[in-house]
Amino acid sequence: MQKILIVEDEEAIANLIKINLSAEGYRCTCAYDGKTGADYIERETFDLILLDIMLPEIDGYELLEYIKPSGTPVIFLTAKGALNDRIRGLKLGADDYIVKPFQIGELLARVEALLRRYGKINKKLSFGDIEIDIVSRTVSKSGVPVELTAKEFDLLVELVQNKNVALYRERLYEKVWGEVFMGDTRTLDSHIQRLRRKLNWEKEIKTVFRVGYRLEGNE
Repeated sequence: MQKILIVEDEEAIANLIKINLSAEGYRCTCAYDGKTGADYIERETFDLILLDIMLPEIDGYELLEYIKPSGTPVIFLTAKGALNDRIRGLKLGADDYIVKPFQIGELLARVEALLRRYGKINKKLSFGDIEIDIVSRTVSKSGVPVELTAKEFDLLVELVQNKNVALYRERLYEKVWGEVFMGDTRTLDSHIQRLRRKLNWEKEIKTVFRVGYRLEGNE
């Protein structure tokens, strides 16, 4: 599980980001001023830092100088959208720059892309006798390859990364298909049925009444 530090003085924004990232399987810590952020960075190791610029105590530019020796990737989150501000942040060493207000979906996509670029996303997953290679997008069961469609593969990864968690149909659909869920469950349900059949997971993939699905097991 990747650890993300959110350094943002607007607590409502920080907590909203934390809720959404946590729902995606990231472990998040919030700091509401630059000094607290620096204390966390000194004590712990993070895979990614989301950093506001206008912070109490220590601003984001100064804190970025403190972060750089660790090599931890940084995404600036700020209302300072002028071109000069973006250039300054990137020249100081930020890896990406998102201007407020932003869509949570955009933030999640950039977080995932940056972690992938730094090789911090798990390349292989397993559950029972199922092995998943994220890079080659291949699946095997007891060493035997299993042919999955692109959406079946993405759905499997989402279930395994959130094992023993009840996932809402809306979230599964929007995560895997990248579209707004309009209430029609037939596409998702048919993919779940095919996964159950291909992996012999009739018992493992549970239907959660009025919610969605949960991959159940102790692996």
